[in-house]
Amino acid sequence: MIVFVDDRESVSDGYYSWFGREGVALASFSPTEFDDWVTAVDKIDIDAIEAFLIGRCESRPRLTQAIKKRTEAAVIAVNDGKSLEDTLKLFDAGVDDVVEKPVHVRELLARIAAIARRSRPASPETLRGDIRIFFDGRDPEVGGEPMALPRRERKILEYLFSKRGRRVTKSQIFNSVYGLFDQRIDDNVVESHISKLRKRLRGRLGYDPIDSKRHLGYCLLMR
Repeated sequence: MIVFVDDRESVSDGYYSWFGREGVALASFSPTEFDDWVTAVDKIDIDAIEAFLIGRCESRPRLTQAIKKRTEAAVIAVNDGKSLEDTLKLFDAGVDDVVEKPVHVRELLARIAAIARRSRPASPETLRGDIRIFFDGRDPEVGGEPMALPRRERKILEYLFSKRGRRVTKSQIFNSVYGLFDQRIDDNVVESHISKLRKRLRGRLGYDPIDSKRHLGYCLLMR
């Protein structure tokens, strides 16, 4: 899930549509709404966010610092034009990257993936047992061969993989894949996706790498 902050509703609506076409959940905030939200949101919810995009708004450095106090997720500033002074202030505040519009959604996703790769060791984080994950839109390798997965199943596998063997709840998975504020979809859809994912993985590996415990959630096991 991606969070976008901008003081223009029309710009936020545009980003919502562009990311949606790429199959990525996006929640948008006005700066005032975000200021209140980022300090009060539960840790379990903010941990489901992959990256923050900060567009036009006042006090972008302060908002960036507020984000960095709560999460290690990527923060990218999206500028309407070039300004060396603003760019240096943003980097001083802790942003991970600064881009200038126009910028394609796929480039933003690639930059987010690159930041994530830099934040984790190359090995063994990208390889766990018989499963290799790329975090850049490519399908995983399972049992040494590429495995084509539907987009939602791939995102769930990436999320489980990123949690390093920790157990995560159905709600956490839903928030990561569908977004915190999507009330149109029942979170029970996660169970259906995971059931199909487990069947595919079991068929390739000969064992089920996803452990589930009632009321506790799911965990990707290592071998």
